[in-house]
Amino acid sequence: MNVGQVSGVFGVKGWVKVYSFTDPRENILQYSPWILQKNSQIQEVKLLGGRRQGSLVVAELQGISDRDLAAELMGADILIRKQQLPKAGDGEYYWADLIGLEVRNQEGCKLGKVDYLLETGANDVLVVVDGDVERLIPFLQQSTILKIDLDDGLIIVDWDPDF
Repeated sequence: MNVGQVSGVFGVKGWVKVYSFTDPRENILQYSPWILQKNSQIQEVKLLGGRRQGSLVVAELQGISDRDLAAELMGADILIRKQQLPKAGDGEYYWADLIGLEVRNQEGCKLGKVDYLLETGANDVLVVVDGDVERLIPFLQQSTILKIDLDDGLIIVDWDPDF
């Protein structure tokens, strides 16, 4: 799972600046090891430490001891294994678990599959694609989202297929 990206170097001792996709941003520091992927190269590194630095996060990685080595990592995606994540609570879901699920309405009409999710100010939104048709369905549990069955790969929604 992609949780961030190395965005720059920090200082002269090999620390890196990190753009984190986690919420809050410093949660990325809870996961170690990181799997760094840049182009077709993959490197597993142990996280030694880090902290929030303004709007970014800075991190110290094992084996990266100077600015030049840190600069080589710029642009690398920061991946973790799914089993490193804490188990989601009841009624909670990781976005990655929802992507690809089939979406049907209460009448059994197939609306498509979840392509991705959007975060908006009011609520998250499922982007459901069926061929050339794209539907934006608010992720409101017990309102528009009636049932999520990860085992069957299915989401049941209260949604008009013509909308």
